[in-house]
Amino acid sequence: MQREEKQLEMTLEAVMNRLNDLKISIGAMVHKLETEYETINWPTFLDNFALISSHLTGLSKILSKEMCPLLRNRTVLPLMVSPERDELLVNLTQGRVPVFSHDIVPDYLRTKPDPMAEQKMIQNEQKAANLSTETAVKQVTQYNKVVSHVLEMVSKAREEWEIEASSRPGIQQTSSMADTHTLAAAVGNGKGLKVGIPMSVPGGVPGSMMVPPGIRAPSPMSSVSPGGVNQLGKAPSAIKTNIKSAMQVHPFSR
Repeated sequence: MQREEKQLEMTLEAVMNRLNDLKISIGAMVHKLETEYETINWPTFLDNFALISSHLTGLSKILSKEMCPLLRNRTVLPLMVSPERDELLVNLTQGRVPVFSHDIVPDYLRTKPDPMAEQKMIQNEQKAANLSTETAVKQVTQYNKVVSHVLEMVSKAREEWEIEASSRPGIQQTSSMADTHTLAAAVGNGKGLKVGIPMSVPGGVPGSMMVPPGIRAPSPMSSVSPGGVNQLGKAPSAIKTNIKSAMQVHPFSR
C-alpha cells in the first residue's frame, strides 16, 4: 500500500512538473503571437510549436510507464464546495476559476462523457453487437461500392476539367512589353522623337522662342513687303484692308 502511494506521489509530481513546463511554453507562444505578430517568422513559430510538442510527448511517456498507477481508477472528490469566491483557488488557477460551486463541479471533475453522449455511445455499441456478421459484411460491401462510385465521379470530373483547362486558349495579349519600354523611353528621355520645330538654345538668335506644338512656325520668307504684297505673291486679307480703311475715314474721337 505504501509503495503504491509513493509511486502515485512520484507520478503526480512528474506530471505536475511537465504540465508546468507545458503551461509556460504555451504562455510564451501566445505572448509572442500577441506582441510580435508583425515580426515573428515561420522558423521561430515552428521552434515554439516543437517545444510544446516535446512536452506533450514527455507527458504521454510518463503516463504510459509501467510503474505509473492507473489514474483512471482513482476518484477525485472536492473537499469543500461553496458559492463564495475563493482567493486561494483564484491564485492556483491564475484567475480562471474564481469559485468552486455545485454548478461547475460536475464539469471540472467529470471523468466520464456527458450523459447524453454516453447514452448514444451505448446505443451504438448495442446496435453493433446485435448486428450479424453476414449483415455487417453486406453493409460494408455496399458502403465501399458507394464510396468507389463517388470517387470515380470525382476523378472523371477532375480529368474533364484538366482537359478543358489544357485545351482552352490562353488569354489574348493586349499589351507589348517592347512597346511599353519604347513609350517609357520616349516620355522619359525623348528617345526616338523627331523635332520638326525650332527650339531656343543658349546663345541663339535674340528674340527666338519655342513654338507650341500644333502651330506652324512663320517662315522668314513669308514676311510682308512694304508694297502690301508678301514675297510669295499673296495679297493681304480683304478683311484687314477694310478695317484699316474704315479707321482712316472715321478716326476715333478722343
